[in-house]
Amino acid sequence: MYLPPVDLSFKKINSLEDPSNSVRLLRRNSHMKYQSRSLRLCHNNITDLHDLHKPVSHFLAKPSQLAWLDLSFNKISHIDRVLCELRELRVLYLHANSIFILPEVDRLGALPLLHTITLHGNVIETNKAYRNHVISALPRLKSMDFGAVTPQERVMAKIWQHSNTKKCNRADQNIRNK
Repeated sequence: MYLPPVDLSFKKINSLEDPSNSVRLLRRNSHMKYQSRSLRLCHNNITDLHDLHKPVSHFLAKPSQLAWLDLSFNKISHIDRVLCELRELRVLYLHANSIFILPEVDRLGALPLLHTITLHGNVIETNKAYRNHVISALPRLKSMDFGAVTPQERVMAKIWQHSNTKKCNRADQNIRNK
């Protein structure tokens, strides 16, 4: 059973370097750390995730067991590799940010337990291959953008991936032949 999330939403946080101490009261351990496996950093002004380990380590008793992370409604433009260090992460909310490079989603494939993601409301959503790309890159997804990933979508994503791989291979071959 998960305990309530450590809630740092609506705190006007600009940087993750200096964790805020204004958290609603939750049960803490003897080291003044929260027992939760969930962290809400939504509705802030966060632009960069490279210091994400700081609030995670500062507030959570077991930072390596973070399972649910809400970074929605910030100003994040890139999917930082630091997210791939969260090996227990199951749910990741990144909607309503400024992510604009679709292939950066591929990094999240390193998360073995990730089954739920939100990315809508980012620039990448305007790419016509958006849903196929994400489902292809994250084959263990059960839910994307608050909707179930259907078996038909998995098949379509595989077909898209196969077609896209062939196009890339042909382009590489043409470059080598020149």
